[in-house]
Amino acid sequence: MLVRVAAGIILREGQVFIALRSSDKHQGGLWEFPGGKCEEGEVSLSALARELNEECGVEVLEASHFQTVAHDYGDKQVELVFFTVTKFSGEPHGREGQEVCWVPLGDLVNYAFPEANRVIVESLLK
Repeated sequence: MLVRVAAGIILREGQVFIALRSSDKHQGGLWEFPGGKCEEGEVSLSALARELNEECGVEVLEASHFQTVAHDYGDKQVELVFFTVTKFSGEPHGREGQEVCWVPLGDLVNYAFPEANRVIVESLLK
């Protein structure tokens, strides 16, 4: 079963906003770029806007496609559509109680991400 996910790389002043996945979720205990599953028939950008509002309390004002990553975890296949979010309203926070933080781009290597996100971290560090 393929799961389509829209994720936001929220950028501000050389930093990126990341969230810690709940330990009861797939790949729990690892850091991620916030976002979530696309609903049936929902376009990725709409899913991104909905999920970032639900998870982080922000309204996406400007986002552009960054990269799409397909990954097979064995128990789950995912297609992750990453967007850079450069304009938003509201201050991102862990609206669902998740741990979150702003991290300088160069420090991303110090955080453990799910395997499917590593190519994104590498791309951001170039």
